[in-house]
Amino acid sequence: MGGITSSIAAKFAFFPPTPPSYTVITDEICGGKLVIPELPRRENLDVLKLKTRKGNEILAVHLKHPKATSTILYSHGNAADLGQMFELFVELSIRLRVNLMGYDYSGYGQSTGKPTEYNTYADIEAAYKCLKDQYDVKDEQIILYGQSVGSGPTLDLASQLPDLRAVVLHSPILSGLRVLYPVKRTYWFDIYKNIDKVGTVSCPVLVIHGTADDVVNCTHGKQLWELSKEKYEPLWVNGGGHCNLELYPEYIKHMKKFVSTVGKSKASTDGSKIKKLQSDEQSNQSESKSSDASEISSDNADVSRNSLDSRLDKSKKSSKPEKTRMSVDSDERYRKTKCLIW
Repeated sequence: MGGITSSIAAKFAFFPPTPPSYTVITDEICGGKLVIPELPRRENLDVLKLKTRKGNEILAVHLKHPKATSTILYSHGNAADLGQMFELFVELSIRLRVNLMGYDYSGYGQSTGKPTEYNTYADIEAAYKCLKDQYDVKDEQIILYGQSVGSGPTLDLASQLPDLRAVVLHSPILSGLRVLYPVKRTYWFDIYKNIDKVGTVSCPVLVIHGTADDVVNCTHGKQLWELSKEKYEPLWVNGGGHCNLELYPEYIKHMKKFVSTVGKSKASTDGSKIKKLQSDEQSNQSESKSSDASEISSDNADVSRNSLDSRLDKSKKSSKPEKTRMSVDSDERYRKTKCLIW
C-alpha cells in the first residue's frame, strides 16, 4: 500500500528538469572515467553511477577538499538536478572546507527509474554506502543536508544512524500533505513524514528557513526545530524565499560556524558543550576571513564567474537577491499548474 501511495504522490511531488541539464559520457582517454561534459573538468571531482536496492542506477558526484574533516551528503529539492546544483556544490566545498557528495534521485537527470518517496530512501542509502565503502567515511564525519523535499530522505536516513556528525534542514517540510493543508495529525497516505522522524535524530540539527517562503511556510522549519532533540541555533533568513537562501550573506556565515562547531563538539562526548563552542566560534570568525580569501582565490580559475561570492556582494547592495539557476519560483510552467515546488 505504501508503494502505491508513494507512486500517486509522485505525480504532484516530483518535477525532474526535462530535458535533464546534463549528460554523462565515458572518457576512454582517462581510463573509462565518467565525465559530465557540461561541467568544467576538476581533478577533485568523481562522477559515479550507483546501484540502489530498488534496482535503479543513480548518478552522483563527489568533490574532495584537501583540508576536509567533514563530508556533506546533499539531497536537493524536487525541481533541480545535479547539473543545476553543481556550481553550489563546488562553492560549498570550497567555502566550508568539506568533501561533498550530491546525487540525483531515481528518474532525475541521468538516473534511471521513477521518482517516488521510497525510491528516494533507497537513493540516499546508496549514496551513503558509497561514502562508507569507496571513500572510507565514518558516520561521525557525515553531515546530512536536505533541501526542501530532500529533507525527506535526509531525515529518514538520519533517524537510523545514531552517530552522525550533524543534519542540516534547508527550507524543510513537515510532511507532503502539510505543505498543502494545515492538518493536525499524520495520515497513512501522507509522504515524507518528517514531523514524526525528526525527534529520533540524535545529532545536532540546524534548520534554515526563509521568513518569506511562499512555497513551504516558515512554520514548517520552526516546528521541526522545536521537535529536534539536539537543537543547533537556527537561521531564520529575514525576507528569504524558498529557492534563494544561499544568496544571503548570513547563510554562508552561519554554515561555516555550524560546520566548525559540530566538528569540535563531536570530539567531546558532552553534548552540552555545543553552546560554549558556538560562542567560541563567534569570536574566531574574524581570524578565518583572511585564510578563506586566499583559499577562494586559489580556486578562482575553477569556479564559475557566477560565484557565490559575487552573488553575495550583489545581495548586499539590494534587498532583493537575484534568482539562482536552481530557483523554480519564476517557472511559469509550475505556477500555471499550481504544482508543489519543494
